[in-house]
Amino acid sequence: MTRSIPATSGVHHVGLTVPRLDTAQRFFEEALGFETIGGVADYPSAFLSDGAVMLTLWQAAEPKNAIAFDRRNNLGLHHLSLAIHPHGDLDALHEQLAEREDVRIEFAPESLGDGPTRHMMCAIPGGIRLELIAPAAA
Repeated sequence: MTRSIPATSGVHHVGLTVPRLDTAQRFFEEALGFETIGGVADYPSAFLSDGAVMLTLWQAAEPKNAIAFDRRNNLGLHHLSLAIHPHGDLDALHEQLAEREDVRIEFAPESLGDGPTRHMMCAIPGGIRLELIAPAAA
């Protein structure tokens, strides 16, 4: 069997529709240190990066009529997972996020399966589920 070369080479960006662009943008900037690198005024959006991944946040046209995602019943994004910087501290980040009124912690840092990698899950402004993973040291 001949092995083919993949047609893709990683994630370019992840686009998220949010009910309040300003709130979601502020969360990524303040809580996670992302930098805003652009946007589109005609379709209210913000493009943010942490230097490794780019997120595009898009304002829902009618937030009051938007349907919240249900991970068990909707097709699409189940959650967004971001790796913690190798020198980062998942426990300290959890404490900071737990103090924010715009974040709901789903579970605190715990082992991922049987391995040394740890993760936590929360809902960010707008209700999108965010998993933060601290890979085990190599």
